[in-house]
Amino acid sequence: MSETPLTLNQLPLFPLQTVLFPGGWMPLRIFEVRYLDMIKRCHAAGAPFGVVCLSEGSEVRRADPASPDGFAHEAFHQVGTIARIEQIEHPQAGLMLIHCRGQQRFHITASRRLPHGLWVADVRLDEPERVVAVPEHLRSTRDALQRVLANLREREPGSMNELPLQPPYQWDDSGWVANRWAELLPAPAELKQRLMALDNPMLRLELISDLLDKLGVER
Repeated sequence: MSETPLTLNQLPLFPLQTVLFPGGWMPLRIFEVRYLDMIKRCHAAGAPFGVVCLSEGSEVRRADPASPDGFAHEAFHQVGTIARIEQIEHPQAGLMLIHCRGQQRFHITASRRLPHGLWVADVRLDEPERVVAVPEHLRSTRDALQRVLANLREREPGSMNELPLQPPYQWDDSGWVANRWAELLPAPAELKQRLMALDNPMLRLELISDLLDKLGVER
């Protein structure tokens, strides 16, 4: 008999126009009241929140007099990523700067928007993705990512915390390498969402390799 999937109820959501991948390192600038309160509560409790990619609407809540609740419509994809706050700063009143790390994926089973605009959801957590070694025919894709990191370190030696690739590095994990490439590439959010939602890490890396070929990235 299979184990019951782990679920979370009333998980606060942060809809963005980008995709957070498991293992990803994401800086966020928080200034909306609904998210300032959410981040404050999550940080105090050591609790996560969920990042989901918008399919309609804007990251910043906008007024719409024609809407029943007075605000513009927001919609988002039903597969997202758990985010844990690792660093937080308060440079001035009404502003937070945070860095969060992507954890495991989740599927939304129900969601609702609270009166002040924050979305919360009941979610089913995916199992952590299994480690699949990078096969020989895709090692050039991994090696190219290592060169990208070396170049970034050389260009920004004093800003290691701001680099998009952060330790722990998992160079022999197909899913980790694919995720890091997907974050870096200038691809539409919809494509990144489809890559993130793929269950097969080697297939994800193969698709990334094909995309690198189309973009003319040397490997």
